[in-house]
Amino acid sequence: MSTTAVSTPAATAATRPSTPAGATATTTSRSRDDFAMLPPVDVVEDAQGITLYADLPGVAREQLQLRVDGDQLIVEAEMRLDMPEGLTTSHAEVTSQHYRRSFHLSKELDADRISAELTQGVLRVRLPKAAHAQPRKIDVRLS
Repeated sequence: MSTTAVSTPAATAATRPSTPAGATATTTSRSRDDFAMLPPVDVVEDAQGITLYADLPGVAREQLQLRVDGDQLIVEAEMRLDMPEGLTTSHAEVTSQHYRRSFHLSKELDADRISAELTQGVLRVRLPKAAHAQPRKIDVRLS
């Protein structure tokens, strides 16, 4: 599994002074979303809608937020990296414990009927198509 760190536009716009080797840069002016990890997501479309599968290892249901804000679907989660008692970390490749990903929702999707489930670190989000966007059969009569 690979997880990619993402920088939001707010982080890109912020000025970044150079830091000498061995020095620690302060990040107090940035929000935690600036350093959120971008979870990998598979997108599958069928005639009835779209299904998203997001890999969120280490995330408990209580630490997961899924919301619709305007035309955006936003996934945010906190993961826990609990160390067994008596052990300390000598090296950590994952230092951020915050996931964030957003998706633009088209008018063809019914945001009121979105459903989601979290199973073994995989979030499945079902985005059904609105009734007007679903395929339908048109009967043709003979005259």
